[in-house]
Amino acid sequence: MFNVRSIGPEPSGATPLEQEDLECLIPDFVATRADLNQVEFENITKALPWAQRQARAGGPERVLDHGFMLRLHRRMFGDVWTWAGTQRRRATNIGVEPHQITTQSQLLLDDAKLWHAQKVFEPDTLAARIHSRLASIHPFPNGNGRCTRMMADLYLVSIGAEPFSWGETNLGVDGSGRATYIAALIKAVDTGEHVELIRFARGPSRQWVP
Repeated sequence: MFNVRSIGPEPSGATPLEQEDLECLIPDFVATRADLNQVEFENITKALPWAQRQARAGGPERVLDHGFMLRLHRRMFGDVWTWAGTQRRRATNIGVEPHQITTQSQLLLDDAKLWHAQKVFEPDTLAARIHSRLASIHPFPNGNGRCTRMMADLYLVSIGAEPFSWGETNLGVDGSGRATYIAALIKAVDTGEHVELIRFARGPSRQWVP
């Protein structure tokens, strides 16, 4: 059985991994946070071509779907966690109560479809809203930031736009990039103002970074 301290601390603002989460870790060699970051990065990298094919083939209707979000999370983390693709069942430091997750997620995705169809927002603003609202719902035990950022990127891919670069920085570790991102995300969630989040997300490059 894994001890939480053997993995190491989460980066600031992240949902803590509980002992029951760590018991569902698939690779048996993972002993540190660096090990975990590496295997998750490899899994996400493997999932990206599938996700982009789905977005290009199915368009916004496919991407902005609750079932697709669950499949995406499973593809991103299924080699690492047995709970990949399942919604969280306990209250966490971030997010709505577990019984509200499905309803709130579906409401956001339905809103996003309407915003897209009626051209309520520019694509970057709509994508940033998808990310910020899903992140505030916090559907999964872990990996919420990465999955909801990819949901935003896949919406952009689905309409033939360039995905965000997310500052071309590793947001999974503490540093100035993560601090800037977290501050912009909190402002977007609290005020509905997405200018700073979009500015960060577009960043210095248009290349996708997990």
